[in-house]
Amino acid sequence: MDLDRDHEEGWIIGAVKRDRSEKKRYLIFPDPETEEPLLSVHEDIMIRFRLLNGQFLPKAQVEEIRNEDERYKAYALAIAYLGAKPRTRKAIGQYLGRKELQEDNIEYALNRLESEQLVDDEQYARQFATSRMRSGLKGRLMIRQELQQRGVPKQVAAEAVTELDRESELDAAKKLAEKKSRTIKGDMKGRKAKLMGFLMRRGFPGDVVREAIRGIEWKDNDNGEQEDDGVLLDN
Repeated sequence: MDLDRDHEEGWIIGAVKRDRSEKKRYLIFPDPETEEPLLSVHEDIMIRFRLLNGQFLPKAQVEEIRNEDERYKAYALAIAYLGAKPRTRKAIGQYLGRKELQEDNIEYALNRLESEQLVDDEQYARQFATSRMRSGLKGRLMIRQELQQRGVPKQVAAEAVTELDRESELDAAKKLAEKKSRTIKGDMKGRKAKLMGFLMRRGFPGDVVREAIRGIEWKDNDNGEQEDDGVLLDN
């Protein structure tokens, strides 16, 4: 049967076969003898539309089923991509876009995830900011930049870092300053200037940087200065 030939009304289902290449998907054929399926659908879609042998499918309904199946696919892919790791709406949207799904079906999946509270950029931003400051020893300015790079809207990122506790941020800055100070060589003025620059590049505000440096007990250091700002702390 030529599926490209115009059918004025639609098709009658001639066969329903399990797709051997993809679990829980079924192929819908208008003729048991043809090798080209009319539809490929997930079993949930097949059940919802009662796609059984002998059922007549109007042309408009075939398109509706195709679209519903892609919506379902977009949502299922997004759930699998989430896994145990939180992700932003933008990151999931970019992932689904690489799957060559229609934009409106991607939007449907994203909106559904949000309505089910499986995706929440505000909660993600707060959790990321707190974790990054404590474990990554980074200041709020760098954290805000990292949040935006991960697809968090600018305003949401700004609000998340505003909620960070200053004392916790100061503690992170002090820990980082203490480690870095051991690697800096030169006269006292130069060492303090370099340490201040390092901490500010890590995203700590000026007042936090100044207070963190005041608590440093400087010692003579004959080791060579390390130019890499990471100091094994960026991971």
